[in-house]
Amino acid sequence: MQITPTSPCPCGRALTYARCCGRYHAGEAAPDAEALMRSRYSAYVLKDVDYLLASWHPDTRPQTLSLEDAPGQRTQWLGLSVKRHLVTGEATAEVEFIARYRVGGGSAVKMTEHSRFQRIDGRWYYLDAV
Repeated sequence: MQITPTSPCPCGRALTYARCCGRYHAGEAAPDAEALMRSRYSAYVLKDVDYLLASWHPDTRPQTLSLEDAPGQRTQWLGLSVKRHLVTGEATAEVEFIARYRVGGGSAVKMTEHSRFQRIDGRWYYLDAV
């Protein structure tokens, strides 16, 4: 998906991409776990593998990540709903969300996740799913 700085942000907030997730993709540290999670959703929409790996906690980060679709199986991201953002400690937090998507011409799928995040040296990182 191609978006411009003035496009609506894929994460669903009522901001432009440049004022929302685009600034985190450009290197600014997300202020909290929810902002990081939203920026990671937007990175999946934009197939920004480098950002996804860079925002993944070093202890759980995979060596590689491929977002390439199988022929005829294009993933279309349909929306994000954040259900809960919970600060669990000085440098830890959890976010529960639902991401909707469709693969190829199939039915829409709801992916529900409860994710854990950790802040290291002022930056938030995705740790894992509970």
